[in-house]
Amino acid sequence: MSAIRLAATVVGAAISLSRNPAVRAGIVAVASNPKARETAINITRSAAYNAGVVARHVVGRRLP
Repeated sequence: MSAIRLAATVVGAAISLSRNPAVRAGIVAVASNPKARETAINITRSAAYNAGVVARHVVGRRLP
């Protein structure tokens, strides 16, 4: 259960951060710059992949 709680906490924190006006302004600034946008996309993909790796280690390969 702790992995589910941790995931819920991370999602809640991400939603709270996304509602912050300073974060929104930063997102708009990155979206308007093509090089920064590409870098942000690559970093996000890398972070998502790494999160999947960690989740596989935590949960294991028991799931069908």
